[in-house]
Amino acid sequence: MSSSADAAEMTRRFREVAEGVLDALLSDAPEWALELGDVRGAHRLTDHSSEADVRRVAVLTDALGSLDEIDQDLLPPGDAVDLEVLRCRVSADLWHTTELRPHTWDPLTYTPGEALSPLLERDSLPLPERLEALAARCAALPDQLSTARHRLSEGPGIPRVHAETALNRLSGVRVLLTDDLPALALTSSTTPPGLDRAREAALAAVEEYASWLRAEAEFATADPRLGERVFAARLWYTLDSELSPEALLVRAESDLIATEEELAEVAAEYEGRSRRPGQVAEVLASLAREHATTGDTVWPIAEEALAHLYRRVRELDVVTVHDAPIRLAPMPETRRGVTVAYCDPPGPLDPRVVEQPTLVAVAPPPQHWSRERRESFHREYNGVSLRGLMAHEALPGHALQSTHAARHEGSTRVGRVLWSGTFVEGWAVHAESVLARHGWTEGTDVSGRRDNLALRLVQLKTRLRVILNAILDVRVHTKDVSEAEAITLLVQRGHQGEGEAHGKWRRAELTSAQLSTYYVGRSEIADIARDLGRVRPKWSERERHDAMLAHGAPPPRHLRTLLGL
Repeated sequence: MSSSADAAEMTRRFREVAEGVLDALLSDAPEWALELGDVRGAHRLTDHSSEADVRRVAVLTDALGSLDEIDQDLLPPGDAVDLEVLRCRVSADLWHTTELRPHTWDPLTYTPGEALSPLLERDSLPLPERLEALAARCAALPDQLSTARHRLSEGPGIPRVHAETALNRLSGVRVLLTDDLPALALTSSTTPPGLDRAREAALAAVEEYASWLRAEAEFATADPRLGERVFAARLWYTLDSELSPEALLVRAESDLIATEEELAEVAAEYEGRSRRPGQVAEVLASLAREHATTGDTVWPIAEEALAHLYRRVRELDVVTVHDAPIRLAPMPETRRGVTVAYCDPPGPLDPRVVEQPTLVAVAPPPQHWSRERRESFHREYNGVSLRGLMAHEALPGHALQSTHAARHEGSTRVGRVLWSGTFVEGWAVHAESVLARHGWTEGTDVSGRRDNLALRLVQLKTRLRVILNAILDVRVHTKDVSEAEAITLLVQRGHQGEGEAHGKWRRAELTSAQLSTYYVGRSEIADIARDLGRVRPKWSERERHDAMLAHGAPPPRHLRTLLGL
Protein backbone atom coordinates (compact mmCIF):
# COMPACT_ATOMS: atom_id res chain seq x y z
CA MET A 1 0.00 0.00 0.00
CA SER A 2 1.34 3.46 -0.90
CA SER A 3 2.21 6.02 1.75
CA SER A 4 -0.70 8.20 0.63
CA ALA A 5 -3.03 5.23 0.96
CA ASP A 6 -1.60 4.54 4.43
CA ALA A 7 -2.25 8.14 5.43
CA ALA A 8 -5.79 8.05 4.06
CA GLU A 9 -6.57 4.83 5.92
CA MET A 10 -5.06 6.13 9.17
CA THR A 11 -7.05 9.35 8.82
CA ARG A 12 -10.28 7.42 8.24
CA ARG A 13 -9.51 5.19 11.21
CA PHE A 14 -8.76 8.14 13.50
CA ARG A 15 -11.97 9.93 12.61
CA GLU A 16 -13.96 6.80 13.33
CA VAL A 17 -12.19 6.27 16.68
CA ALA A 18 -12.55 9.95 17.62
CA GLU A 19 -16.30 9.95 17.03
CA GLY A 20 -16.65 6.75 19.05
CA VAL A 21 -14.66 8.18 21.97
CA LEU A 22 -16.69 11.38 21.90
CA ASP A 23 -19.93 9.41 21.93
CA ALA A 24 -18.70 7.52 25.00
CA LEU A 25 -17.77 10.77 26.80
CA LEU A 26 -21.11 12.38 25.97
CA SER A 27 -23.10 9.32 26.98
CA ASP A 28 -21.30 9.18 30.33
CA ALA A 29 -22.08 12.84 31.15
CA PRO A 30 -25.62 13.63 29.89
CA GLU A 31 -25.77 17.00 31.69
CA TRP A 32 -22.62 18.17 29.88
CA ALA A 33 -23.87 16.67 26.61
CA LEU A 34 -27.14 18.60 26.88
CA GLU A 35 -25.28 21.87 27.48
CA LEU A 36 -23.42 21.14 24.25
CA GLY A 37 -26.71 20.63 22.41
CA ASP A 38 -26.64 16.80 22.30
CA VAL A 39 -30.15 15.83 23.43
CA ARG A 40 -29.74 12.05 23.29
CA GLY A 41 -29.27 11.81 27.05
CA ALA A 42 -31.74 14.54 28.01
CA HIS A 43 -33.79 12.09 30.09
CA ARG A 44 -30.83 10.83 32.15
CA LEU A 45 -28.44 11.97 34.89
CA THR A 46 -24.79 11.03 35.36
CA ASP A 47 -24.27 7.86 37.38
CA HIS A 48 -21.84 8.65 40.22
CA SER A 49 -21.98 5.25 41.92
CA SER A 50 -18.82 3.28 42.68
CA GLU A 51 -19.91 0.70 40.10
CA ALA A 52 -20.11 3.45 37.50
CA ASP A 53 -16.57 4.53 38.42
CA VAL A 54 -15.29 1.07 37.53
CA ARG A 55 -17.09 1.14 34.18
CA ARG A 56 -15.88 4.68 33.53
CA VAL A 57 -12.24 3.78 34.15
CA ALA A 58 -12.54 0.80 31.78
CA VAL A 59 -14.07 2.94 29.03
CA LEU A 60 -11.44 5.68 29.39
CA THR A 61 -8.59 3.16 29.46
CA ASP A 62 -9.89 1.51 26.28
CA ALA A 63 -10.27 4.92 24.66
CA LEU A 64 -6.66 5.81 25.43
CA GLY A 65 -5.53 2.49 23.99
CA SER A 66 -7.45 3.15 20.76
CA LEU A 67 -6.00 6.64 20.44
CA ASP A 68 -2.47 5.41 21.12
CA GLU A 69 -2.78 3.07 18.12
CA ILE A 70 -3.14 6.05 15.79
CA ASP A 71 0.04 7.12 13.98
CA GLN A 72 -0.06 10.89 14.35
CA ASP A 73 2.60 11.38 11.66
CA LEU A 74 0.17 10.08 9.04
CA LEU A 75 -2.59 12.55 9.91
CA PRO A 76 -3.21 15.97 8.38
CA PRO A 77 -2.56 18.88 10.80
CA GLY A 78 -6.21 19.38 11.82
CA ASP A 79 -6.68 15.71 12.68
CA ALA A 80 -3.30 15.55 14.43
CA VAL A 81 -4.40 18.42 16.69
CA ASP A 82 -7.77 16.74 17.31
CA LEU A 83 -5.92 13.56 18.32
CA GLU A 84 -3.78 15.42 20.86
CA VAL A 85 -6.73 17.38 22.25
CA LEU A 86 -8.86 14.25 22.61
CA ARG A 87 -6.03 12.25 24.20
CA CYS A 88 -5.46 15.03 26.74
CA ARG A 89 -9.18 15.13 27.61
CA VAL A 90 -9.44 11.37 28.08
CA SER A 91 -6.26 11.34 30.20
CA ALA A 92 -7.62 14.19 32.30
CA ASP A 93 -10.94 12.41 32.82
CA LEU A 94 -9.11 9.25 33.86
CA TRP A 95 -6.96 11.16 36.36
CA HIS A 96 -10.03 13.02 37.57
CA THR A 97 -11.87 9.75 38.22
CA THR A 98 -9.05 7.79 39.81
CA GLU A 99 -6.92 10.44 41.54
CA LEU A 100 -8.76 13.70 42.20
CA ARG A 101 -12.11 11.98 42.85
CA PRO A 102 -14.17 15.14 43.57
CA HIS A 103 -17.37 13.08 43.70
CA THR A 104 -16.16 11.81 47.08
CA TRP A 105 -15.52 15.24 48.67
CA ASP A 106 -17.09 18.06 46.61
CA PRO A 107 -20.89 18.41 46.92
CA LEU A 108 -20.89 20.83 43.97
CA THR A 109 -20.49 17.71 41.83
CA TYR A 110 -24.13 16.92 42.59
CA THR A 111 -25.79 20.33 42.22
CA PRO A 112 -29.24 19.55 40.73
CA GLY A 113 -29.46 22.93 39.06
CA GLU A 114 -26.92 21.80 36.47
CA ALA A 115 -29.31 19.02 35.49
CA LEU A 116 -32.47 21.13 35.28
CA SER A 117 -31.38 24.62 34.17
CA PRO A 118 -30.48 23.78 30.54
CA LEU A 119 -33.93 22.29 29.98
CA LEU A 120 -35.63 25.29 31.57
CA GLU A 121 -33.49 28.00 29.97
CA ARG A 122 -33.10 26.75 26.38
CA ASP A 123 -35.52 25.22 23.89
CA SER A 124 -33.11 22.52 22.71
CA LEU A 125 -36.12 20.19 22.45
CA PRO A 126 -39.78 20.80 21.53
CA LEU A 127 -41.72 21.82 24.65
CA PRO A 128 -43.51 18.48 25.22
CA GLU A 129 -40.18 16.63 25.00
CA ARG A 130 -38.50 19.16 27.32
CA LEU A 131 -41.19 18.54 29.92
CA GLU A 132 -40.79 14.77 29.51
CA ALA A 133 -37.03 15.13 29.99
CA LEU A 134 -37.59 17.34 33.06
CA ALA A 135 -39.97 14.77 34.51
CA ALA A 136 -37.41 12.01 33.94
CA ARG A 137 -34.55 14.00 35.49
CA CYS A 138 -36.72 14.99 38.46
CA ALA A 139 -37.63 11.33 38.94
CA ALA A 140 -33.91 10.41 38.91
CA LEU A 141 -32.85 13.11 41.41
CA PRO A 142 -33.76 11.20 44.60
CA ASP A 143 -31.46 8.31 43.66
CA GLN A 144 -28.68 10.65 42.58
CA LEU A 145 -28.82 12.65 45.82
CA SER A 146 -28.90 9.42 47.80
CA THR A 147 -25.74 8.39 45.95
CA ALA A 148 -24.27 11.82 46.74
CA ARG A 149 -24.76 11.32 50.47
CA HIS A 150 -23.20 7.88 50.28
CA ARG A 151 -20.16 8.88 48.19
CA LEU A 152 -19.49 12.07 50.17
CA SER A 153 -19.74 10.13 53.44
CA GLU A 154 -17.11 7.63 52.35
CA GLY A 155 -14.68 10.27 51.11
CA PRO A 156 -11.84 12.15 52.84
CA GLY A 157 -14.15 14.90 54.13
CA ILE A 158 -16.02 17.90 52.73
CA PRO A 159 -14.42 21.36 52.75
CA ARG A 160 -16.72 23.86 54.44
CA VAL A 161 -16.53 26.37 51.57
CA HIS A 162 -17.77 23.74 49.12
CA ALA A 163 -20.62 22.72 51.42
CA GLU A 164 -21.72 26.32 51.96
CA THR A 165 -21.65 27.10 48.24
CA ALA A 166 -23.62 23.96 47.43
CA LEU A 167 -26.22 24.87 50.06
CA ASN A 168 -26.63 28.35 48.62
CA ARG A 169 -27.19 26.88 45.19
CA LEU A 170 -29.78 24.47 46.53
CA SER A 171 -31.96 27.44 47.45
CA GLY A 172 -32.02 28.27 43.75
CA VAL A 173 -32.95 24.67 42.91
CA ARG A 174 -36.02 25.02 45.13
CA VAL A 175 -37.09 28.01 43.02
CA LEU A 176 -36.61 25.97 39.84
CA LEU A 177 -38.82 23.22 41.19
CA THR A 178 -41.50 25.32 42.88
CA ASP A 179 -41.75 28.23 40.39
CA ASP A 180 -39.89 27.84 37.12
CA LEU A 181 -40.87 24.29 36.22
CA PRO A 182 -44.61 24.75 36.93
CA ALA A 183 -44.52 28.04 35.00
CA LEU A 184 -43.00 26.29 31.98
CA ALA A 185 -45.56 23.49 32.21
CA LEU A 186 -48.41 26.04 32.09
CA THR A 187 -47.22 27.17 28.65
CA SER A 188 -47.86 23.71 27.22
CA SER A 189 -51.24 22.33 26.16
CA THR A 190 -50.21 18.89 27.43
CA THR A 191 -47.90 17.80 30.23
CA PRO A 192 -46.42 14.39 31.06
CA PRO A 193 -48.74 12.57 33.49
CA GLY A 194 -45.96 11.98 36.03
CA LEU A 195 -44.46 15.47 35.98
CA ASP A 196 -46.04 16.81 39.18
CA ARG A 197 -45.29 13.62 41.09
CA ALA A 198 -41.66 13.59 39.92
CA ARG A 199 -41.26 17.29 40.72
CA GLU A 200 -42.60 16.81 44.25
CA ALA A 201 -40.33 13.80 44.79
CA ALA A 202 -37.35 15.82 43.56
CA LEU A 203 -38.21 18.72 45.86
CA ALA A 204 -38.47 16.38 48.86
CA ALA A 205 -35.13 14.82 47.94
CA VAL A 206 -33.51 18.27 47.66
CA GLU A 207 -34.85 19.22 51.11
CA GLU A 208 -33.56 15.97 52.61
CA TYR A 209 -30.16 16.39 50.96
CA ALA A 210 -29.94 20.04 52.06
CA SER A 211 -30.70 19.05 55.64
CA TRP A 212 -27.99 16.40 55.55
CA LEU A 213 -25.47 18.76 53.93
CA ARG A 214 -26.26 21.52 56.44
CA ALA A 215 -25.41 19.12 59.27
CA GLU A 216 -22.20 18.09 57.50
CA ALA A 217 -21.19 21.71 56.95
CA GLU A 218 -21.26 22.43 60.69
CA PHE A 219 -18.39 20.02 61.24
CA ALA A 220 -16.65 20.29 57.85
CA THR A 221 -12.91 20.70 58.38
CA ALA A 222 -11.33 19.28 55.20
CA ASP A 223 -8.75 21.52 53.56
CA PRO A 224 -9.97 22.70 50.13
CA ARG A 225 -6.41 23.29 48.98
CA LEU A 226 -4.97 20.49 46.85
CA GLY A 227 -1.30 20.48 47.81
CA GLU A 228 1.74 20.72 45.53
CA ARG A 229 1.62 17.32 43.81
CA VAL A 230 -2.09 17.23 43.01
CA PHE A 231 -2.19 20.89 41.99
CA ALA A 232 0.71 20.41 39.57
CA ALA A 233 -1.20 17.61 37.86
CA ARG A 234 -4.42 19.63 37.78
CA LEU A 235 -2.55 22.59 36.28
CA TRP A 236 -0.99 20.39 33.59
CA TYR A 237 -4.33 18.95 32.49
CA THR A 238 -6.11 22.31 32.64
CA LEU A 239 -3.55 24.31 30.68
CA ASP A 240 -2.41 21.48 28.38
CA SER A 241 1.03 22.97 28.88
CA GLU A 242 4.41 22.00 30.30
CA LEU A 243 4.40 25.15 32.47
CA SER A 244 5.10 24.16 36.08
CA PRO A 245 3.56 25.94 39.08
CA GLU A 246 6.99 27.27 40.00
CA ALA A 247 7.66 28.68 36.53
CA LEU A 248 4.15 30.15 36.38
CA LEU A 249 4.65 31.90 39.71
CA VAL A 250 8.01 33.42 38.70
CA ARG A 251 6.63 34.67 35.39
CA ALA A 252 3.50 36.14 36.97
CA GLU A 253 5.37 37.96 39.71
CA SER A 254 7.67 39.54 37.10
CA ASP A 255 4.70 40.65 34.97
CA LEU A 256 3.00 42.05 38.07
CA ILE A 257 5.83 44.54 38.54
CA ALA A 258 5.81 45.55 34.85
CA THR A 259 2.04 46.06 34.86
CA GLU A 260 2.21 48.15 38.02
CA GLU A 261 4.67 50.44 36.23
CA GLU A 262 2.39 50.80 33.21
CA LEU A 263 -0.63 51.49 35.43
CA ALA A 264 1.32 54.19 37.28
CA GLU A 265 2.07 55.96 33.98
CA VAL A 266 -1.58 55.93 32.88
CA ALA A 267 -2.80 57.07 36.32
CA ALA A 268 -0.47 60.07 36.14
CA GLU A 269 -1.72 60.90 32.64
CA TYR A 270 -5.35 60.56 33.76
CA GLU A 271 -4.78 62.89 36.72
CA GLY A 272 -2.69 65.28 34.65
CA ARG A 273 0.12 65.36 37.21
CA SER A 274 3.54 63.84 37.68
CA ARG A 275 3.85 60.39 39.24
CA ARG A 276 3.81 60.31 43.03
CA PRO A 277 3.43 57.70 45.81
CA GLY A 278 -0.14 56.55 46.34
CA GLN A 279 -1.34 58.10 43.09
CA VAL A 280 -2.64 54.88 41.51
CA ALA A 281 -4.76 53.96 44.52
CA GLU A 282 -6.18 57.49 44.75
CA VAL A 283 -7.00 57.71 41.03
CA LEU A 284 -8.69 54.30 40.98
CA ALA A 285 -10.65 55.07 44.15
CA SER A 286 -11.80 58.40 42.72
CA LEU A 287 -12.86 56.72 39.48
CA ALA A 288 -14.81 54.08 41.44
CA ARG A 289 -16.62 56.70 43.52
CA GLU A 290 -17.41 58.89 40.53
CA HIS A 291 -18.90 55.99 38.53
CA ALA A 292 -20.27 53.86 41.39
CA THR A 293 -23.33 51.82 40.44
CA THR A 294 -26.39 50.84 42.45
CA GLY A 295 -28.72 47.87 42.35
CA ASP A 296 -30.96 49.89 40.02
CA THR A 297 -28.28 51.11 37.62
CA VAL A 298 -26.14 48.01 36.97
CA TRP A 299 -28.42 46.62 34.26
CA PRO A 300 -29.03 49.87 32.33
CA ILE A 301 -25.29 50.62 32.32
CA ALA A 302 -24.43 47.08 31.19
CA GLU A 303 -27.05 47.17 28.44
CA GLU A 304 -25.83 50.58 27.26
CA ALA A 305 -22.24 49.30 27.23
CA LEU A 306 -23.24 46.24 25.20
CA ALA A 307 -25.11 48.35 22.64
CA HIS A 308 -22.08 50.65 22.34
CA LEU A 309 -19.74 47.68 21.86
CA TYR A 310 -21.82 46.33 18.98
CA ARG A 311 -21.22 49.62 17.19
CA ARG A 312 -17.65 50.24 18.34
CA VAL A 313 -16.17 46.82 17.53
CA ARG A 314 -17.69 46.94 14.04
CA GLU A 315 -16.38 50.48 13.62
CA LEU A 316 -12.86 49.46 14.63
CA ASP A 317 -12.91 46.47 12.23
CA VAL A 318 -10.53 44.52 14.48
CA VAL A 319 -12.53 41.26 14.16
CA THR A 320 -15.63 40.10 12.32
CA VAL A 321 -18.83 40.61 14.34
CA HIS A 322 -21.47 38.10 13.31
CA ASP A 323 -25.15 38.93 13.60
CA ALA A 324 -25.76 36.72 16.61
CA PRO A 325 -28.06 37.69 19.50
CA ILE A 326 -26.63 38.36 22.97
CA ARG A 327 -28.95 38.59 25.97
CA LEU A 328 -28.11 39.95 29.41
CA ALA A 329 -29.68 38.11 32.34
CA PRO A 330 -29.36 37.89 36.13
CA MET A 331 -27.21 34.95 37.16
CA PRO A 332 -29.45 32.09 38.38
CA GLU A 333 -29.07 31.29 42.06
CA THR A 334 -28.14 27.72 41.09
CA ARG A 335 -24.88 29.01 39.57
CA ARG A 336 -23.87 31.74 42.01
CA GLY A 337 -21.07 31.63 44.53
CA VAL A 338 -17.97 31.33 42.32
CA THR A 339 -17.89 34.09 39.69
CA VAL A 340 -19.49 37.52 39.32
CA ALA A 341 -20.32 36.99 35.64
CA TYR A 342 -20.18 34.35 32.95
CA CYS A 343 -20.99 33.86 29.28
CA ASP A 344 -23.24 30.94 28.35
CA PRO A 345 -23.15 30.34 24.58
CA PRO A 346 -25.58 27.99 22.81
CA GLY A 347 -24.47 24.38 22.56
CA PRO A 348 -22.13 23.84 19.60
CA LEU A 349 -23.89 20.55 18.78
CA ASP A 350 -27.29 22.22 18.57
CA PRO A 351 -28.25 22.28 14.85
CA ARG A 352 -29.52 25.86 15.37
CA VAL A 353 -26.39 27.04 17.18
CA VAL A 354 -25.81 30.11 14.98
CA GLU A 355 -29.39 31.30 15.59
CA GLN A 356 -29.57 30.78 19.36
CA PRO A 357 -28.80 33.66 21.77
CA THR A 358 -25.71 33.80 23.91
CA LEU A 359 -26.52 34.56 27.54
CA VAL A 360 -24.31 36.90 29.56
CA ALA A 361 -25.17 36.54 33.24
CA VAL A 362 -24.17 38.88 36.06
CA ALA A 363 -24.67 38.08 39.74
CA PRO A 364 -25.93 40.82 42.07
CA PRO A 365 -24.28 41.10 45.48
CA PRO A 366 -25.81 38.58 47.91
CA GLN A 367 -28.73 39.85 50.00
CA HIS A 368 -27.05 38.80 53.24
CA TRP A 369 -24.09 41.13 52.65
CA SER A 370 -23.83 44.21 54.83
CA ARG A 371 -24.59 47.63 53.37
CA GLU A 372 -20.88 48.52 53.45
CA ARG A 373 -19.92 45.38 51.54
CA ARG A 374 -22.65 45.91 48.93
CA GLU A 375 -21.47 49.49 48.42
CA SER A 376 -17.93 48.16 48.00
CA PHE A 377 -19.24 45.80 45.30
CA HIS A 378 -20.87 48.69 43.43
CA ARG A 379 -17.66 50.69 43.57
CA GLU A 380 -15.67 47.71 42.32
CA TYR A 381 -18.13 47.08 39.49
CA ASN A 382 -18.59 50.73 38.66
CA GLY A 383 -19.77 52.10 35.34
CA VAL A 384 -16.32 52.01 33.71
CA SER A 385 -15.61 48.52 35.06
CA LEU A 386 -18.89 47.31 33.60
CA ARG A 387 -17.67 48.48 30.20
CA GLY A 388 -14.61 46.27 30.62
CA LEU A 389 -16.74 43.40 31.93
CA MET A 390 -19.02 43.57 28.88
CA ALA A 391 -15.96 43.64 26.62
CA HIS A 392 -14.70 40.47 28.34
CA GLU A 393 -17.96 38.55 28.50
CA ALA A 394 -19.62 39.79 25.30
CA LEU A 395 -17.83 41.86 22.62
CA PRO A 396 -15.13 41.41 21.52
CA GLY A 397 -14.65 38.70 24.17
CA HIS A 398 -16.43 35.45 24.98
CA ALA A 399 -19.71 35.92 23.12
CA LEU A 400 -17.99 36.98 19.92
CA GLN A 401 -15.46 34.15 20.18
CA SER A 402 -18.26 31.61 20.60
CA THR A 403 -20.03 32.85 17.46
CA HIS A 404 -16.85 32.21 15.48
CA ALA A 405 -16.42 28.79 17.10
CA ALA A 406 -19.99 27.88 16.16
CA ARG A 407 -19.01 28.25 12.50
CA HIS A 408 -15.98 25.96 12.77
CA GLU A 409 -16.38 22.76 10.82
CA GLY A 410 -13.65 20.22 11.44
CA SER A 411 -13.35 16.66 10.22
CA THR A 412 -14.59 15.47 13.64
CA ARG A 413 -16.64 17.01 16.45
CA VAL A 414 -13.52 17.36 18.64
CA GLY A 415 -12.91 21.00 17.74
CA ARG A 416 -16.54 21.89 18.39
CA VAL A 417 -16.92 20.04 21.69
CA LEU A 418 -13.59 20.24 23.54
CA TRP A 419 -12.80 23.88 24.27
CA SER A 420 -9.60 24.96 25.95
CA GLY A 421 -10.24 27.21 28.94
CA THR A 422 -6.80 28.72 28.36
CA PHE A 423 -7.81 29.77 24.85
CA VAL A 424 -11.31 30.95 25.84
CA GLU A 425 -10.20 33.08 28.80
CA GLY A 426 -7.03 34.14 27.04
CA TRP A 427 -8.99 35.47 24.08
CA ALA A 428 -11.37 37.42 26.34
CA VAL A 429 -8.53 39.12 28.22
CA HIS A 430 -6.73 39.81 24.93
CA ALA A 431 -9.96 41.30 23.57
CA GLU A 432 -10.10 43.71 26.51
CA SER A 433 -6.57 44.84 25.69
CA VAL A 434 -7.43 45.35 22.02
CA LEU A 435 -10.42 47.52 22.89
CA ALA A 436 -8.46 49.56 25.44
CA ARG A 437 -5.68 50.14 22.90
CA HIS A 438 -8.12 51.47 20.30
CA GLY A 439 -10.26 53.34 22.82
CA TRP A 440 -13.88 53.39 23.93
CA THR A 441 -14.57 56.23 21.51
CA GLU A 442 -12.94 58.03 18.60
CA GLY A 443 -13.59 61.32 20.40
CA THR A 444 -10.54 63.57 20.71
CA ASP A 445 -12.19 66.15 22.94
CA VAL A 446 -11.59 66.23 26.69
CA SER A 447 -14.55 63.96 27.43
CA GLY A 448 -13.59 61.33 24.84
CA ARG A 449 -9.94 61.36 25.87
CA ARG A 450 -10.96 60.93 29.51
CA ASP A 451 -13.27 58.03 28.65
CA ASN A 452 -10.44 56.26 26.85
CA LEU A 453 -7.96 56.82 29.67
CA ALA A 454 -10.52 55.57 32.19
CA LEU A 455 -10.96 52.38 30.15
CA ARG A 456 -7.20 51.90 30.02
CA LEU A 457 -7.02 52.31 33.80
CA VAL A 458 -9.71 49.68 34.29
CA GLN A 459 -8.10 47.35 31.76
CA LEU A 460 -4.72 47.61 33.47
CA LYS A 461 -6.34 47.03 36.85
CA THR A 462 -7.99 43.96 35.31
CA ARG A 463 -4.61 42.82 34.03
CA LEU A 464 -3.29 43.11 37.58
CA ARG A 465 -6.23 40.96 38.67
CA VAL A 466 -5.46 38.39 35.98
CA ILE A 467 -1.83 38.16 37.09
CA LEU A 468 -2.82 37.96 40.75
CA ASN A 469 -5.32 35.24 39.84
CA ALA A 470 -2.43 33.03 38.78
CA ILE A 471 -0.29 33.96 41.79
CA LEU A 472 -3.18 33.26 44.14
CA ASP A 473 -4.04 29.99 42.38
CA VAL A 474 -0.53 28.62 42.81
CA ARG A 475 0.07 29.90 46.32
CA VAL A 476 -3.33 28.82 47.68
CA HIS A 477 -3.15 25.27 46.40
CA THR A 478 0.50 24.78 47.27
CA LYS A 479 -0.44 26.08 50.75
CA ASP A 480 2.03 28.94 50.54
CA VAL A 481 -0.30 31.74 51.65
CA SER A 482 -2.83 32.40 54.40
CA GLU A 483 -6.19 34.05 53.84
CA ALA A 484 -5.05 37.24 55.57
CA GLU A 485 -1.89 37.41 53.44
CA ALA A 486 -3.91 36.82 50.26
CA ILE A 487 -6.43 39.55 51.09
CA THR A 488 -3.62 42.00 51.78
CA LEU A 489 -1.97 41.13 48.46
CA LEU A 490 -5.19 41.59 46.48
CA VAL A 491 -6.16 44.84 48.20
CA GLN A 492 -2.76 46.51 48.22
CA ARG A 493 -1.26 45.41 44.90
CA GLY A 494 -4.47 44.57 43.04
CA HIS A 495 -6.38 47.64 44.29
CA GLN A 496 -9.42 45.43 44.91
CA GLY A 497 -12.12 46.14 47.44
CA GLU A 498 -12.14 43.86 50.46
CA GLY A 499 -15.41 42.24 49.35
CA GLU A 500 -13.93 41.42 45.95
CA ALA A 501 -10.74 40.14 47.57
CA HIS A 502 -12.61 37.82 49.94
CA GLY A 503 -14.66 36.58 46.98
CA LYS A 504 -11.49 35.80 45.07
CA TRP A 505 -10.03 33.89 48.01
CA ARG A 506 -13.23 31.85 48.12
CA ARG A 507 -13.07 31.25 44.39
CA ALA A 508 -9.45 30.08 44.64
CA GLU A 509 -10.50 27.55 47.29
CA LEU A 510 -13.48 26.36 45.24
CA THR A 511 -11.57 25.97 42.00
CA SER A 512 -8.07 24.89 41.13
CA ALA A 513 -6.01 25.80 38.04
CA GLN A 514 -8.95 27.65 36.43
CA LEU A 515 -7.80 31.02 37.77
CA SER A 516 -4.47 30.49 36.00
CA THR A 517 -6.12 30.16 32.58
CA TYR A 518 -6.69 33.93 32.34
CA TYR A 519 -3.05 34.88 32.77
CA VAL A 520 -1.49 32.02 30.82
CA GLY A 521 -4.09 32.30 28.08
CA ARG A 522 -3.69 36.05 27.74
CA SER A 523 0.09 35.71 27.39
CA GLU A 524 -0.12 32.91 24.83
CA ILE A 525 -2.88 34.53 22.75
CA ALA A 526 -1.05 37.88 22.69
CA ASP A 527 2.14 36.09 21.56
CA ILE A 528 0.23 34.33 18.76
CA ALA A 529 -1.29 37.62 17.58
CA ARG A 530 2.18 39.21 17.55
CA ASP A 531 3.82 36.30 15.73
CA LEU A 532 1.01 36.07 13.18
CA GLY A 533 1.52 39.75 12.44
CA ARG A 534 5.20 39.08 11.71
CA VAL A 535 4.49 36.08 9.49
CA ARG A 536 1.54 37.72 7.69
CA PRO A 537 2.52 41.41 7.63
CA LYS A 538 0.00 42.27 4.90
CA TRP A 539 -2.96 40.95 6.89
CA SER A 540 -5.18 43.46 8.66
CA GLU A 541 -5.85 43.14 12.37
CA ARG A 542 -9.29 41.75 11.53
CA GLU A 543 -7.80 39.10 9.25
CA ARG A 544 -5.36 38.02 11.95
CA HIS A 545 -8.01 37.81 14.63
CA ASP A 546 -10.47 36.02 12.36
CA ALA A 547 -7.79 33.44 11.56
CA MET A 548 -7.13 32.91 15.28
CA LEU A 549 -10.85 32.34 15.90
CA ALA A 550 -11.46 30.04 12.92
CA HIS A 551 -10.48 26.76 14.60
CA GLY A 552 -12.88 26.49 17.53
CA ALA A 553 -11.07 26.93 20.82
CA PRO A 554 -7.97 24.69 20.84
CA PRO A 555 -5.17 25.00 23.39
CA PRO A 556 -2.94 27.87 22.25
CA ARG A 557 0.03 25.58 21.52
CA HIS A 558 -2.11 23.68 19.04
CA LEU A 559 -3.48 26.90 17.53
CA ARG A 560 0.10 27.69 16.57
CA THR A 561 0.23 24.45 14.59
CA LEU A 562 -3.06 25.19 12.85
CA LEU A 563 -1.87 28.69 11.92
CA GLY A 564 1.48 27.46 10.62
CA LEU A 565 3.45 29.14 13.38
